[in-house]
Amino acid sequence: MTVTEDRRDIGDRRSGQGRFSQLPFAVVLLVVAVAALRIFQYHWREGAALIGAALLLAAVLRLALPTARAGLLAIRGKLVDVVTFTCLAAAVLYVALTIIGGPLGSP
Repeated sequence: MTVTEDRRDIGDRRSGQGRFSQLPFAVVLLVVAVAALRIFQYHWREGAALIGAALLLAAVLRLALPTARAGLLAIRGKLVDVVTFTCLAAAVLYVALTIIGGPLGSP
């Protein structure tokens, strides 16, 4: 078997996974993009809360989907990923919902 044949074989296996294997990650990134837009519009609390929601969405998708379909949301083991996403979401939401006033205070 030549190198070219090996590459064709790998390409055939990749196409068998489906074209939408990265869709969960794209959905999470879409929510983060909306959050960034809100932050740039000086609604930083809303944006931070949306980032926390995106992390919670990542945790739910990682928990619900098998590893082969989770795409780039699958970093480590399923349990480690879900716990990490959930803890980060809790921290971001805590900060977004509890900080008041300051230089970034919303009117």
